[in-house]
Amino acid sequence: MDTSFPLLTSIILVPAAGALVVALLPKDQVRLVKLVGILFALATAALTIYLLIDFDKSADGFQFVSQHVWIEALGIDWHLGVDGISLFLVVLTGVLFPLAFWGGDADANHDVKAYTGWMLLLEAGVLGTFLALDLFLFFVFFEIVLVPMYFLIGGWGHGQRIYAAVKFFLFTMTGSAFMLVGLLATVFLYRNETGVLTFDVTVIATDQAIAASTTRWLFLAFAIAFAVKVPLFPLHTWLPDAHTNAPTAGSVILAGVMLKLGTYGFLRYGLYLFPDAAHWWAPLFITLGVIGIIYGAICAAMQRDLKRLVAYSSVAHLGFIVLGTFALTTESISGGVLQMVNHGVSTGALFLLVGWIYERRHTREIDQLKGLQRVAPIFAGVFTIVMLSSVGLPGLNGFVGEFLVLIGSFLTARWWVVVAATGVILAALYLLWAYQRVFHGVPDEANRHFPELRLKEGLVMVPLVALIFFLGIYPKPLLDRVEPSVNKLIAHVEAHSDYRQPRVGGEASGG
Repeated sequence: MDTSFPLLTSIILVPAAGALVVALLPKDQVRLVKLVGILFALATAALTIYLLIDFDKSADGFQFVSQHVWIEALGIDWHLGVDGISLFLVVLTGVLFPLAFWGGDADANHDVKAYTGWMLLLEAGVLGTFLALDLFLFFVFFEIVLVPMYFLIGGWGHGQRIYAAVKFFLFTMTGSAFMLVGLLATVFLYRNETGVLTFDVTVIATDQAIAASTTRWLFLAFAIAFAVKVPLFPLHTWLPDAHTNAPTAGSVILAGVMLKLGTYGFLRYGLYLFPDAAHWWAPLFITLGVIGIIYGAICAAMQRDLKRLVAYSSVAHLGFIVLGTFALTTESISGGVLQMVNHGVSTGALFLLVGWIYERRHTREIDQLKGLQRVAPIFAGVFTIVMLSSVGLPGLNGFVGEFLVLIGSFLTARWWVVVAATGVILAALYLLWAYQRVFHGVPDEANRHFPELRLKEGLVMVPLVALIFFLGIYPKPLLDRVEPSVNKLIAHVEAHSDYRQPRVGGEASGG
């Protein structure tokens, strides 16, 4: 679908313009800076919601396409588009940022101007990554997000924030170096085969002009960068440190949307760009995803820091998405896309709640928190809902995505699914045990005056809790828009590899 109004370009440029406006404001006008930041974030959210409303759910291709020549001599275009796979990640980004702004304020005495500017620039980078259909443009946006998150962790984090920021930057930059080599090799190998120099993902993916044996190495170069970003075991070690030491809003955005740059990358630049190679490498990534599910759950159960526990739970949840992606069935990939959204909502809400606990008690040590349910029952009730959604309780959003991933993956990766299913049980173990220690019992003197959920905090949680119930009870509107694009992607993989999606009742190929 084309549109005369450059909607996708506007979605990227509005937060970028907001960062520029904030940079021009006086540093001592804290309230004005916060207001401007919120307004630009809300304007971006409104544009993404309009995108959702106007999206044609029956179409399987890219819509609202915007393509303009950028660097003609190199075949680089400003090429944007959205399909069912990227749609809800764009909307999730638009919704989470104003909630993170409002619910995870920076310290009023700690350079709110810079904090707000970096947050808006981060939003522009994330949105650009989800919308780019040009390899060069994608790489630029993929790298842009590193800088704001580095400064947010290092400047407004807690504890070993400098160590965590540097570790995050080095891990992700190293992965990106592999992708840059793979990206340039892809473009120039395609030119050698066709005589056309282009960075257009849709052209390179459609033609499939590069030899299959070569694409396996090109896929791996991209996959290393995406595996770091997910993060996939064993490249996950930067994540717990980054989450634990990041400011509340930084953790919300990191878990909610930034980790999805990796899982989205596997779909858009793995399966779509290198379908035969993705099928060839699938057993390895399915195995690493399942290891991540179990390993992340076991590590989460051993944590004494509540925020670190939630961080390790992300490693486990993202493992389900990787499993669903490389199982290569309609149900598994659709479930993985849905789980990207569900994880962003549930884990983003968990990090907000843990951040508010830290603001009240100045500790996240589980052993120092006790009996909070007695003194703050509303706070405990909201935490219970969010925690159960992360566990995957039927009727809440976490259940639908994991269920689709498991039943879809069973057709092609039967024994991996049997192992992965234990991760659901382990999630219940570590989250319920943590909840019991923090909220049950009789509060001691240190926890006796724990404040109840405030009005502002409640208003931040309302849309997140509403999404938890809506997506858990009625996910059809999402699936109706996701499945056409997923079916087209699987057909693309089948057309350019020897993979054939098994049907229910037929033989499974991976088990």
